[in-house]
Amino acid sequence: MPLLPEEPQIHESAQGPVATPASSRVAPTPRPVPGPRPAAPVRPGRPGPPRPAPPAQRAPRDVVPATPSPSGPAVPAAPAAGPQIQLIPASAEGALDAAEEALDLLLDSGRAPGEVLVLTTGARHPWAEHELSFGEASYWAQQDAGDDVFYADGAMAARAATRPVVIVAVNGDDDAAAATALPVAHQRAGTLLIVCGDPQRVNAVLGAGV
Repeated sequence: MPLLPEEPQIHESAQGPVATPASSRVAPTPRPVPGPRPAAPVRPGRPGPPRPAPPAQRAPRDVVPATPSPSGPAVPAAPAAGPQIQLIPASAEGALDAAEEALDLLLDSGRAPGEVLVLTTGARHPWAEHELSFGEASYWAQQDAGDDVFYADGAMAARAATRPVVIVAVNGDDDAAAATALPVAHQRAGTLLIVCGDPQRVNAVLGAGV
């Protein structure tokens, strides 16, 4: 039976990312809402859809608390291995819309645009098509600048740089493309991986490749 998109609220645990064992299945979870981050400057001279403005700056999040050492001064605790994984159930046709909604909620909550990478396993995101119209050099220069959300498709995922948050829209019917893009997305996600797609397909790929 096809799965209909759900409308869960995004929230992020105050205790940081939670590791997901490679052998476990990923259950659908509420969407994450990281806290406020500094706003990124608007790129001059580029037409395209407007970006939501993040709220005011807050203190940095990813600070590992110090733990006392019995034989000396306090030392940082070891971070959890791998990013937290959030699954948003969506059909192949609705995966891109679900990814856009998740992105909007993240930016509205204060995530800096430059901290987010959006990948598609099927057709390219319209913004990626728009940026590529200026040429590949300009397209990849935007990623290097790190001041805006970066969009890429599965074929480009291996060249994408690591960012704190990666959103994947499983928006195609090609399981081979999803099987290629999802493990790469897991590697590129610093603290949080959000996957929008059919739970059975996503779990089959993540269980085998992550």
